[in-house]
Formats: sequence, C-alpha cells, structure tokens
Amino acid sequence: MTKYKTISLALAAAMAMMAMPSLADLPKLEQKDRYKVGFSQMESNNPWRIAETKSFKDTAESCNWDLIATDAAGSAAKQVADVDSMIAQGIDVLFLPPREEKPLIPAVKKAKAAGIPTFLVDRSVDPNSAKPGEDFVAFLGSDFVKQGQRAAEWLIENFDGDKGVIVELEGTTGSSPANDRKKGFDDRILQDDRFEIVASQSGDFARDLGRQVMETLLQAHPDVNVVYAHNDEMAIGAIQALELAGRKPGEDITIVSIDGTRDALQAIIDGKMGVTVESSPFFGPLACEVMNRYAAGEEIEPWVQVEDRIFTAENAADHIDEAY
Repeated sequence: MTKYKTISLALAAAMAMMAMPSLADLPKLEQKDRYKVGFSQMESNNPWRIAETKSFKDTAESCNWDLIATDAAGSAAKQVADVDSMIAQGIDVLFLPPREEKPLIPAVKKAKAAGIPTFLVDRSVDPNSAKPGEDFVAFLGSDFVKQGQRAAEWLIENFDGDKGVIVELEGTTGSSPANDRKKGFDDRILQDDRFEIVASQSGDFARDLGRQVMETLLQAHPDVNVVYAHNDEMAIGAIQALELAGRKPGEDITIVSIDGTRDALQAIIDGKMGVTVESSPFFGPLACEVMNRYAAGEEIEPWVQVEDRIFTAENAADHIDEAY
C-alpha cells in the first residue's frame, strides 16, 4: 500500500502563497453510502499506468464506488473529452492524472463549474492557470523535483569515474513529472563539476521510444557513460539499445531512473541499473481516504504528498516481490 505523508510546514507555506483561497469556493461533496467516481486515465501503455488503474478498480469495491474509468490513449484532447463525458454522466467526484500541464486545465475548470470536486492524481497542471483550493481540491502525488534530486545525489555518491558524460531521456513534453524530474536532477548534478549533460531528449515515458532515442543519442555521443531516464520504461529501453551497441550497462555505463517497477528492480539485481527512485502508482486507497475526509468537511491540504523509497543493489531483492 502507498505510504504517504502530509506536506511539510515549509512546503505548505509555499503552496499557501500560491493558492489558498477559502475552500467555500470549491464544490461540496455530500456524505453518502455510495459515490459515482470518475477516473480519467491518460494512457495504458506501460506497467505504471496499468498498476495505477488497477489500484483504482480494486479500491472501488472496498470504498463503495461506482467507478467510471476511461483511457485517453495518450491524447490530451481525448482526456478532455473523457472528462466531459463523465460530467454528463453525473459523477460525484473526479480523479484526474493530467497528461500535460496546460491542455487539461479546461477539463479541471469544467468539472468545477459542474459542481464536481476534482483531485489531481500523480500529475498536476500549470499552477499559473489552475490552483489547489480554488480550481481543484488538491494534488495527490510525489515530489517530482525531489525524485530527480535523489537520483542525482545517488549518482554523485556512487560514480567512481573522473568525468560523467550524461544523456538524459525526458518524459512526456509538457508534463509535470518530466518538467520537475529534469529540474531536480539537472540543478543538483550540475553542482558537481565532474558531470556534463551532453544531450536531453524526450522518450515520452515509453520503452520503445526510449530505446530509439538512446540509439540515436549514442551515435552522436559515443563517449556517454551515464544515462538518466525520467522513468524505468525508458531506462529499460536504453539498456536494450546499449546492449545491442555492445555496451555493458552497469559496467561501462551507469543507469539511473525513477519509478520502481519490477523490471527495473530486476535490472538492478542483474547489475545493469544502479538506482531507481520509487514513484508509487497505488493511489486507490489514498484517493478513497482523502475523498472521505473531504466529504466529512475536513480541510484538505493542497498537496497530499506521497513518500517515496529508493531502490539500489542493497535492497532491490527485498522488494521485487511487491513491485508491479
């Protein structure tokens, strides 16, 4: 089950500066025995998304939800249309992982206008255009900047070469995890003069595209000895590309990543990957708890923060059975 914690006082103060109008501005949620809940998934092309959707479906029974779950198949426009459809079906509450920060803002505002409390899950939207406590109730998710920082800090502590030549595989362009994981990693790693990021390109969080991008970047930068991937799927794709090119991941090239999937933990056990920072997909139980708190009239913190672990050669074998 996902471990989570409420936002720290310092971070809460920062969020409050950004947005903390009266919760009276938000749609209410009546307490009742059963709710019609909308979950608008952005895509289902990787283990993380599949696990997240399963978590909501598994929670539906225990939380007395009539769940309407959709799949936008990687299209922000379809995700907006899916939310429109849910609103027309009279959902009581919406859980939304927005594919991109800006295109999903109309969906968030339409839900509010329809009197439907909305919780953003695992990704957020542009804070300049839509704010927690005003346009939606709260964001449920990880600190993506911190995830990038932790990946960088592991690399700084464990890299034993003289010069780190880094290729970065970015997530979906315009998404909050891609933006923040890049910022967290880049800002931290470039404080160490040993490292240089020679290329940074989107692999859209996809294994096959990550492999293709890695093939191209490896031709342009044959001296690369570090790959930082914004998620495990791209990291696994990169490993495939590197091995096909005769490189030895874990020996002549270090792989650092984020998510904590089963394949990534196995790659760590096999010595091909150095670290993956957890980003748990198991949001169903947390969504149920926060929704019930909101229905009971509690004030919800603008960011309900998930607590992530870090997996390395020291503990990957201990956790692989619980991975997805």
